[in-house]
Amino acid sequence: MDERERHETGIQLRRSVLGDAHVDRAEAAKTNLDAEFQDLITRYAWGEIWSRPGLPLHTRSLLTIALMVALNRGDELRLHLRSAANIGVTADEIREVLMHCAIYCGVPAANSAFHAAREILNEQSPDK
Repeated sequence: MDERERHETGIQLRRSVLGDAHVDRAEAAKTNLDAEFQDLITRYAWGEIWSRPGLPLHTRSLLTIALMVALNRGDELRLHLRSAANIGVTADEIREVLMHCAIYCGVPAANSAFHAAREILNEQSPDK
């Protein structure tokens, strides 16, 4: 795959996981400072790693949520919690990942993640 094909694969996958609205906002907000970085993310995070056949998107999403908890990356955690539903991740699965994180990443990290998840899941399904 050449760089153009990798970018096209990446942008399509990024849109399917994160949603058109998020990608459109990110694309519109690009500046001279970060345009190359956005291209890198699209080509390599999405066009190379997320598109690999070895794991389904569902599993990659759960892994990414756990990694964002472990790394204390709240903004990215919220992004991936919001987008998880786009690829069929359930609230029950998120709960189990966060419980797992409580042991391996620490209770304070999981506590913050549960707060974020509760807020986001309530936005997505306020009746639950």
